Formats: sequence, C-alpha cells, structure tokens
Amino acid sequence: MLLLVALTAIIAPLILLVILRMSALKGMFYSAVLVILLSLTVWGLEGKVILASTLQGTHKAFTILLILFGAIVLLNTLTHTGAVDRINQGFRNISGDMRVQVVIIAFLFGSLIEGAAGFGTPAAVTGPLLFALGFNPMAAATIALIADSTAVPFGAVGTPVNVGLSNITGSDAALFHSVGVKITMIDFFIGTILPFALVVVLTLFFGKKKGITDALPLLPWSLLIGIVYTSSAFLYASLFGPEFVSILAPLTGLIVATVTAKKGFLLPKTEWADALLKGFEFKKTKSDMGLITAWSPYLVVVILLLLTRIVPGIKHFAQNAIDLSWNNILGFSGVTSDWEFLYSPGTILILAAILAVFIQRKSFHNFVTASKESLRSIKNAGFSLIFTLALVQVFTNSGMNVKDLISMPQYIAEALSSTFGSMWIFVAPFLGELGAFITGSATVSTLTFSPVQHSIAIQTGINSDLILALQIIGAAAGNMICVHNVVAASAVVGLSGKEGDIIRKTFIPALLYGLLAGIGGFIILTFL
Repeated sequence: MLLLVALTAIIAPLILLVILRMSALKGMFYSAVLVILLSLTVWGLEGKVILASTLQGTHKAFTILLILFGAIVLLNTLTHTGAVDRINQGFRNISGDMRVQVVIIAFLFGSLIEGAAGFGTPAAVTGPLLFALGFNPMAAATIALIADSTAVPFGAVGTPVNVGLSNITGSDAALFHSVGVKITMIDFFIGTILPFALVVVLTLFFGKKKGITDALPLLPWSLLIGIVYTSSAFLYASLFGPEFVSILAPLTGLIVATVTAKKGFLLPKTEWADALLKGFEFKKTKSDMGLITAWSPYLVVVILLLLTRIVPGIKHFAQNAIDLSWNNILGFSGVTSDWEFLYSPGTILILAAILAVFIQRKSFHNFVTASKESLRSIKNAGFSLIFTLALVQVFTNSGMNVKDLISMPQYIAEALSSTFGSMWIFVAPFLGELGAFITGSATVSTLTFSPVQHSIAIQTGINSDLILALQIIGAAAGNMICVHNVVAASAVVGLSGKEGDIIRKTFIPALLYGLLAGIGGFIILTFL
C-alpha cells in the first residue's frame, strides 16, 4: 500500500499526460492534488509542511520561468534583428542536411550550453534554434530533450558529480574523479551512438517515410562524431576531472563536425530536409550581417556563463549581489529554494538579448517587442510548472511526517533494492531516471539517491563508484522525460499543451538509455 502511494507521484503524471494525453496544465494539477491528498491522509504530512512545500515549488517555478523567458526573448530578439536569418544561412553553408544540423546544434552546441549552465537550459536554447531553422516544432522539442543527456553528468561545470555525490560520507575529490572517469567509460556504449539515435528519431517520427532508411546514410559520420565526443570526454575526465568535460568535449566535437560536414566527409551527397515545417521557406536574399555578429549573443551567453561559474570573484558577486533565495520556508529547516538572480542562466540570456540590439546596431524596440511576445508565450507554462513543482516538493519533503515514515523517494529505493539485489547494476540507472523524472534535476536525483545507491553497492559487493556512475547517467537520461523540462521545451517552440505527446516520443529513448547504461556497466564490471 505505501509503495503504491509513493509511486503515485510517478504513475499519475504518466497516466494523465502520456496515456490520456492531457495537457501538463490539467494533468499536473490533478496529479499534484492527488499526491497532496495521499500525503496528508496516508503518509502523515501536516498541512503546514504541504503549504511550505507548495510555496517552495512555486518559488522554484519562477526560477525556471526566468530561464524560459530568457531563452525565448533572445531568440525573438534575434528574429527581429535579422540575426536568425544569418545564422540559418551559416548552417546551410556548413550543411543544409537537417540530420547534420541535429547533431551539430542539438547534440554538440546543446552539450556546450549544458557544460556551462545545466539546469534544463540546453533544450530551452537549442529547441528554438532548430525551430528557427524550419524544423517541425515537435521535432525541435523532442530532439532537444533527447540530446540533452550525455553531457548532463558534467553539466554546470560538473555539478551533478561534485554536488550530487556530496551526501556520501567521506566523499572527496578522488571519489568525484573516479566516478567521472567511469561515467565516460560507460558513455562509450551510449554517447557514441547518441548522435545517430537523434538522426533515427528525426527520420522515424518526422520524416516523410517514417522509418530509419533515411537515417542509415548518416551512420558513418554520426558514429565518427560520437567517437570523437566520448573519447575526448574520457581523456578530459582522466586529465582534469569532471568540471570541464561537457565544455571541452563538445568544443572538440564541434570543430570536427564543422570541418567534416563542410567538406562532406562521410556524408551523402543528397541533403535531407523532409522534416521541414510545412510552408517554411528559407530567405534567399543574402543577409548583410556578419556571421560572427549574428552569433555574438550566443557567444556572450557562453562567455558570461563560464565567467560566473569559474572566476571566483565574479562568481561570488553573481551569487550574492541580488539573492532572492527563500530559506527555511515557514520555519522548516531545509525547505529552501535558491534564486541567485545574477547567477541564473535566465538573467544572462536576457542580458545577451539586450546586448544583441546594440552589437547588431538595431533599434531597442526589437527587444521590447520580443519581450511582449515572450511573456505571452510562457503564460500557460507558468501554471504548469507551479503544479509540477508543488508535487515534486511534497514528494521530496515527505520524510517530514508525523508517522515516522521515511520519505517517498527513499521508500521506493529501498523497495527496489530488496527486490533486485545482485542484479542491481541493471537497475541503478533507472533509479536515477526516476529521481530526475520527479525532481527535474540530475543533481537533485543524485543528492537524493546516491547514499542509497552507495549502500546497496556495498551490500551486494558491486563496485560502488560504478554504481554511482550509473546513478548519475540514469539521472541524466531522466532529463528527457521529466515533466518540467518537457513543459519548458514545449513552451519555447509554441507547443504548450502537447507535453504528453512529447513524452510519448522521449519515453522509449529514455528507457533504452538506461538499459544501455546497465549493459555498459556490466561489461566494465566483468572485464575491467
């Protein structure tokens, strides 16, 4: 009975959004109400804990909405200034093949944004970019979500490893380094094929033939890019630790991908464009804007993200100058929501949009118009996020009850561990996915479940660093299906209300990702 109640936070959204195809606005409202009622009646949470958790979730929703607004206003501003047309021309000069563009934009550029910012930012940035290139909006959102996976363990300058594992007793730099290297070893089995998997998703769901035939010609090139990414990630993790893997590996991949694509190396001669939005036409008039000028706002984003995360003085200022965090809500220790305004990727995206009109010598009215458009587009997403994060925080804080029960996440973890025992190496990634599906964060999933994973590894005699690596990889895969990431990805391409349809397309890739991670972990455990 208690296990079923704990699983309600997972089962209810899946049934309402995926099976019944409700919008996130309705589906997450009903799910949140159900979880809150069960928490009150069965799990023994007091009304004040529920209220504090709901306020915590609402506060967190605004932090995500700032990122959403920043991503959309930047794209809308660049659309008005004409920079998007120039960026499109630049991509077409490299390759007009949509399959190639998916790998370069969604996988490599998205991974670079993940390495610098994390926290769901890549899908909010690459989805609109793909949409601006003429991709079907459903294709843009789906592919952006799936692509934001392999880089996630090292996102936000290594946060899922360095912070996610900090709950383990005795955790130190040596543990973080060891787990980071093992993640890249497992990624030889997953990250290498991810670029091709993205191409398959594109042709299978959004191509005219609805199959993988059109994906096969890209197999040699996409495998090359995958190998370059995973092998360089292993090298960087071994040499430098987890902080810069998702910055240096994507940069390495971008260089190789751009050069080989421009030369047509390992690529078919016929360019594929079957997933274009109906009626979309490329502007044939050559833009007079320089390519660097057009891309400069995104370069500003990457530079500012890195400066605020790497340079100690700038980082301290960004985190403390305007601190809108809410600590110990309603007096409950640990019920906290961080919002360091200048440190937020959303603020940086907005600043880049403002700078864009000056760098590109356009009227400031472009930014004003873009802001109005962007505010209208995130309205429904805002309410969806509030309901989603209210559910998340009640679920997470459920250990604060009057019945002396452990929290719902821990209850699920212990039930799974007692069931699977020595087969845990195949289950560990899926616990990470469950955590990310609910919390929307690989870091929070790992903070929540890494002590449980570590304990199970010791009990079963499995290498604990390997199990922790599988936890983080699974949490990264959970990004594809976590509700608030999907809400964000759908909002930025104008698909609010279609969240269930997106999860239906990302659900199988997320499961396959976890399965391949388990197989990769088993092979490493057996032979290395």
